[in-house]
Amino acid sequence: MSNVVNAVHPGQRAGGRGKQPSLAQLRAFAAVAEHLHFRDAAAAIGMSQPALSGAVSALEEALGVQLLERTTRKVLLSPAGERLAVRAKAVLDAVGELLEEAEAVRAPFTGVLRLGVIPTVAPYLLPTVLRLVHETYPALDLQVHEEQTSSLVEGLAGGRLDLLLLAVPLGMPGVSELPLFDEDFVLVTPEDHWLGGRQDIPREALRELHLLLLDEGHCLRDQALDICREAGRTEGAAVSTTAAGLSTLVQLVAGGLGVTLLPRTAVDVETGRGGGLQTAYFAEPAPARRIALAMRAGAARQGEFGEFAQALRDAMRALPVRVLG
Repeated sequence: MSNVVNAVHPGQRAGGRGKQPSLAQLRAFAAVAEHLHFRDAAAAIGMSQPALSGAVSALEEALGVQLLERTTRKVLLSPAGERLAVRAKAVLDAVGELLEEAEAVRAPFTGVLRLGVIPTVAPYLLPTVLRLVHETYPALDLQVHEEQTSSLVEGLAGGRLDLLLLAVPLGMPGVSELPLFDEDFVLVTPEDHWLGGRQDIPREALRELHLLLLDEGHCLRDQALDICREAGRTEGAAVSTTAAGLSTLVQLVAGGLGVTLLPRTAVDVETGRGGGLQTAYFAEPAPARRIALAMRAGAARQGEFGEFAQALRDAMRALPVRVLG
């Protein structure tokens, strides 16, 4: 009686499964693991729902494990799915870094640059940024995303965005900041307000003013509240939150509903739309905010981003700001 030995080809798993997972399968599974919903996951990665479902099933077959528990009402990760979702994300992140590194090596300031900008910066600084890119980096495909800070930071960490232009400090691990400039805050008042036109307002004047602020989620709101607290403003002092953007905020001031704080770069644009307004400036040291570029720590394009930051500083010297460096 002869002995039969079943040899296993290198790279082929016992059990007859020798298929390697594809990146498309891993991307489909990672999307389902994040959204726990096939339709939402398919929309998130631009894949049809049947194709997404098929990709996940093919991954389960290739790995030889059940990743999902499907019911008529929802999708759940199996215990194996919970463990392998972390691995799948790590693989996809590594592939993304590989592609980013290859693009950076090929040529700096070429390809796509996905820039995230906060709403209280975008209308006032983007003309300078776009002019710089057009004149100095014509091969750069700049894609601008205007979002609030929390969304931008999430997009940076997840690889959806490459670089952010926003107010700092963020205090986020894994994020490096490249400071660009500091800018003062200016008080905007109705034209008949007793503080209108003054050049030496003490911060203490903010204690009792009827202040109009942006909605929750805007970092400018938090900065304004911090300035008010530093000035000794009490929690009970009147604060109205009725505007989603600075343009509306300024119109409310012109209508006599209160006063507001604007960053210096926004003053000419927002107060030049119509009458009924005055500006007033604080005594030194005036309350201010710092604007910077932010990138992932150790990003493959960090040298390129550092050069871009310096070019922005030079381009912004004509603005009413204090350029850093």
